[in-house]
Amino acid sequence: MLVLAAVVVVFGLLVADLSIFLGARARAQVAADAAALAAAPVTFRPFGAAGSAADEAGLFAASNGGTLLECRCFHDPGWQSRRVTVLVGVRADLVLLGETEATAWSSAEFDPTRLGR
Repeated sequence: MLVLAAVVVVFGLLVADLSIFLGARARAQVAADAAALAAAPVTFRPFGAAGSAADEAGLFAASNGGTLLECRCFHDPGWQSRRVTVLVGVRADLVLLGETEATAWSSAEFDPTRLGR
């Protein structure tokens, strides 16, 4: 009976770890989406941003609880459409498995020719 109780407790803690991780993964996705959307127009022109597109992505990732791990967002003054891609991580403290990081990719497209429409 004691072994069965221990198995049930361990299983319950694993389910708790899974839910904590999935919650962190969802927060990482939200932070990544916000970071990509914020960075995309800054690749064309600052539009009031204090720094580069990567700086803007990092700011929005942090304001949504994440850390910018990678930003493929290059400044391009040309009028062609461009896509930025970001990777954001969110720390998760799991009960049984310890600290880990949930990550999420996101991308956004910006088309300067559509400004003012």
